[in-house]
Amino acid sequence: MSNATSNTETVHRVSFLDKDSLSIPILKILQADGTTFENAVLPVIDQDLAAKIYDTCVFTRVLDERMLAAQRQGRISFYMTCTGEEAAVVGSVAALDQDDVILAQYREHAAIRYRGFTTEQFMNQMFSNEKDLGKGRQMPIHYGCEALNYQTISSPLATQIPQATGVGYSLKMQGKRNVAICYFGEGAASEGDFHAGLNMAAVLNSPVIFFCRNNGYAISTPTNEQFAGNGIASRGVGYGMHTIRVDGNDMLAVMAATQQARAYALEHNKPVLIEAMTYRLGAHSSSDDPSGYRSKDEEAKWQQHDPVKRFKLWLINKGWLAESDDAALYEKYREEVLAAVKVAEKLPAPKIDEIIEDVLDEPTPRLKQQLTELKQHIKKYPDSYPRSAGRD
Repeated sequence: MSNATSNTETVHRVSFLDKDSLSIPILKILQADGTTFENAVLPVIDQDLAAKIYDTCVFTRVLDERMLAAQRQGRISFYMTCTGEEAAVVGSVAALDQDDVILAQYREHAAIRYRGFTTEQFMNQMFSNEKDLGKGRQMPIHYGCEALNYQTISSPLATQIPQATGVGYSLKMQGKRNVAICYFGEGAASEGDFHAGLNMAAVLNSPVIFFCRNNGYAISTPTNEQFAGNGIASRGVGYGMHTIRVDGNDMLAVMAATQQARAYALEHNKPVLIEAMTYRLGAHSSSDDPSGYRSKDEEAKWQQHDPVKRFKLWLINKGWLAESDDAALYEKYREEVLAAVKVAEKLPAPKIDEIIEDVLDEPTPRLKQQLTELKQHIKKYPDSYPRSAGRD
């Protein structure tokens, strides 16, 4: 008998199931006032780890504030913020090992910061200058860093999901005690790659954590127009994997869930799905105006659930943070980011010759000819290519 029916109860009258047949609780540990719920089981966390988490959150808030302003000033072409979703991102990455592999979507820059990505590296990527690790081939906020086990962001939605299944399977085959974690929004869960990726992971027993940031909107499309089922968590159960739903604005709940998800994935070589219920406080991107699809009252309501403020209150209650230190931290990063912007925007673009490197061991004659034609075109119209003209 197949696994699909081995534990099935037999009935003799027609009886349908619906979305309410599966009750999915939501894990909450930290309350809005910075106190924990009675009998809540906290994650493994000490003062040093808590400080690193909060430092990452503050940096990310400042980076988002400054770089969105830089985009409005025309200094960079595009930006996306993490505002409101910091607990989902930082709480999960803090529960991982440094050698676990991250496959992100595009709103997880707090995760690469937590791993050690410097302010200068952020700026070099966004300004696509000669020091950019991606050699200027990606639009802003599409980070990647091999040294930090953070795979480069890809714009097409959900492509990272089946790739994560492969990464997890590779780690298992190599005998490594590490997992892959794959971030995506609930909108990406409407893509076919989501279903293919989760099914492969469950069938092939790939140690990967699928982390869904359910922030309520796929750009401008609310969840009730995306799906009629019980969120994304119910799909994990449908694919036969361990699943949990957490308060995505609760740093401690996210950490606890991810710590245990990682332990399970390693012990059993199986995938886990985490659905973090959160809210995007900012626009989808610098190209978006959320006033066209949600109200100010809705935004104000969610401001009361600000994950960074909630975690800050917990730190203060623990005696691990003072208001004066908090203000100094924000000011420090505002100055640091502004200084890094001024340096990065003045650096030259990558050399034109690099555009055909890193794919083939030896560029083909056709690619070389195309490069020659590109250089001739830029030389003919230098005013149209001010960053590349005169650059070998």
